[in-house]
Amino acid sequence: MGLLGLFRRPPHERTGFALYGAAVAAARAPHFYAEIGVPDTAAGRFELVTLHVGLLIRRLRTERDKTADALGQAVFDAMFGDMDVNLREMGIGDLSVGKRVKMLWEGFHGRAQGYGEALDAEDLPRLADALARNIWVKDPAPEGAGATLAAHAAQVSVMLAGQEMASFLRGEARFA
Repeated sequence: MGLLGLFRRPPHERTGFALYGAAVAAARAPHFYAEIGVPDTAAGRFELVTLHVGLLIRRLRTERDKTADALGQAVFDAMFGDMDVNLREMGIGDLSVGKRVKMLWEGFHGRAQGYGEALDAEDLPRLADALARNIWVKDPAPEGAGATLAAHAAQVSVMLAGQEMASFLRGEARFA
């Protein structure tokens, strides 16, 4: 790699950050916290960001081409770059940030896979159970909250499926 290669940005980096930002904005919608009862904590916010980013990457993978794969990777990289920065801002020591990011990555991967499998099987009760189990770790989920989030995830999945790849390449994704 030449000297100029050091300054070259990864493909789709800016677009990945824009799409990640759209997913975060969707995950931060006040009704999730005020009406559904998702805990407004770092863990609760992570769960909803994971849900929305997972749905977006799942949609990108349906394209089955190199550009969509690269864009999905850029969204993933943006998410975990942001997680790294947030952990550092929260005062997590430099030596443990990598371990925590790895733990978050593993959690994201497992959740995204499980949520995607439930959606593929059109098994909303299974998705509702998984969401309730992951989001309300300490306290029981409010009545119907898991089912409400599962219905939301199914609706977002359909909405993302109807969006053209050209929109994603412009950094645009609609979640609601």
